Amino acid sequence: MRVQRALARAGAVSRREADQAVADGRVLVNGQVALVGQVVDPARDVITLDGAPVKTHVTAHRWIVLNKPAATMTTRKDPSGRTTVFDLVDDVPGLVYVGRLDFMTEGVLLLTTDGTAAHALTHPSREVERTYIATVRGDALAAAKRARQGVQLEDGLVTPRDVQAHPLGARRWAFEITIAEGKTHEVRRICDALELEVERLIRTSFGPVRLGNLPSGEARALTAAERTVLDAIISKEQLPKA
Repeated sequence: MRVQRALARAGAVSRREADQAVADGRVLVNGQVALVGQVVDPARDVITLDGAPVKTHVTAHRWIVLNKPAATMTTRKDPSGRTTVFDLVDDVPGLVYVGRLDFMTEGVLLLTTDGTAAHALTHPSREVERTYIATVRGDALAAAKRARQGVQLEDGLVTPRDVQAHPLGARRWAFEITIAEGKTHEVRRICDALELEVERLIRTSFGPVRLGNLPSGEARALTAAERTVLDAIISKEQLPKA
């Protein structure tokens, strides 16, 4: 991997800070000043930042399942000082999120120290199913019927794997939808196209990982069964070139 990524993955600095550190000549690889974009082997090369060794070799990756609350940023740091998902989990070097949830969207969010796996799980070729429940106002029954035929968005047609609508009372509905495309703001845009007003949006599952009874803002480790299924998804045929 490139030296900047190795530094960021080790948690020594952010990716942007890693780029600058290499450009400034503060990073050495095996005693030599690193070059921008230089490829390194974290398992063999000795990397230092400002003279201090950086532990880049990871022997066992960490996986965390977080029930992301609303009004939480899916980012490492927020310039406005808002709470981020990293404020809610252990400070693990090299931890990254698997896909992004909107600021107000709640529910299942995976985090891992395995950047390669994170990329694989969010790549369209893997078609990882994600289930959401949106609390909506509008004609949800008609919307569900329309959605099963496919919803045309500005960046393409979306055909959900499953759509259900359940009455909640007071003219509100639980609009449950399973998708696999992973487009930006996809569920909210689908609801908008179907003339549904979203009051709340929760991701209840990501692949084999289900929210269950995990309280909002709390985290847990990945189970062995979940890890087995994720490993099978990750190990599918090589990703096509972008």
